Amino acid sequence: QVQLLESGGGSVQPGGSLRLSCRISGYFDHDSYMAWFRQDPGKGREVVASCYTRGGSVYYSDSVKGRFTLFRDYGKNTLDLQMNSLNPEDTSMYYCAVGARQLESRLREEAYPYWGLGTQVTVSS
Repeated sequence: QVQLLESGGGSVQPGGSLRLSCRISGYFDHDSYMAWFRQDPGKGREVVASCYTRGGSVYYSDSVKGRFTLFRDYGKNTLDLQMNSLNPEDTSMYYCAVGARQLESRLREEAYPYWGLGTQVTVSS
């Protein structure tokens, strides 16, 4: 059984930083993609960053490009999201997801069979 456990969320002032961590356990096909999504109340999940499970180039959404960095540790089976220069628009519930099988669909939440429970990030002064 695949389990994802997110940590690292919290409250921070604008301009601050947080590092989210996703620890993954259980078997899943590594010929797949993984990602961090975020979701605001009443809205669907939007992808923040995504990468191939075995490593390689990273996709970032335009809203976080240049501020967020994805770190994939294959040996530890973790997926971290370093978030810098946070602003109030980054306030959201953040979710880790793995197992999307196709490059063309990796930006869509329905492509991912495995999800964590999420960690809340709040940016306010």
